[in-house]
Amino acid sequence: MNKLFKSKVISNEALTEEIYLISLEIPDDVETKPGQFCILRVNQRLDPLLGRPFSIFEHEKGEIKFLYRLKGKGTNILTKLKKGDSITLTGPFGRWYPLPQGDFIVIAGGIGLASVYYLIKKFPQRAYLFYGVRNEKEILFYEELKRLSKQLYISTENETSYAYKGVITELFREKSIQLPFPIYACGPMMMLKELKKIVNENRLCYVATEERMACGVGACLGCVIKTREGFKRVCTDGPVFELKELVL
Repeated sequence: MNKLFKSKVISNEALTEEIYLISLEIPDDVETKPGQFCILRVNQRLDPLLGRPFSIFEHEKGEIKFLYRLKGKGTNILTKLKKGDSITLTGPFGRWYPLPQGDFIVIAGGIGLASVYYLIKKFPQRAYLFYGVRNEKEILFYEELKRLSKQLYISTENETSYAYKGVITELFREKSIQLPFPIYACGPMMMLKELKKIVNENRLCYVATEERMACGVGACLGCVIKTREGFKRVCTDGPVFELKELVL
């Protein structure tokens, strides 16, 4: 069950010019699962009125972390928070990734790493990780991901010395399409559309979708996504769906 917490900032670090990692205090008895999200209310004023949803990047006893990209007014306010500042945290929300029984494949597009990192860390040395970013500067936690993954593949849109040049779905098609393991993915909608073209419908493939949310509890219908069974709410029916369910 989700709850509202008055939290304190432990740290708020700029990893690149646009990407930040914020760490918040949370009660020791709170339970979360990989793939779930929380809503952060960045201030008590009416602008911005609504909180912002963020995937749970990491959760350990007493501390929860969120990876986010600077996009608009809400995240701009978030970047200004410092150690000791107060923030309202509500959660956790949403369906989580079914936990893998053995090895598994992870496909992360850009800030989509925020949704799958928790899963990779929870099951170290079991993930074949495909991680696609815009450029070399946005490759985050390289050494840690290399240590936690069974195998790490990286793609960028420009030429680098150690990454594939192109989109991550191309690299996945080339390297590991035949690996008989379940797939877990999060990234831009274009990435998920390409993945749907590649992956056989009989293959287990779970994806976390990135839709704008308002209430987080399914009341406002602001985050619906089209599925084979009609429109569903990302905040309560997701954010994790089987890829074959979605009409992309």
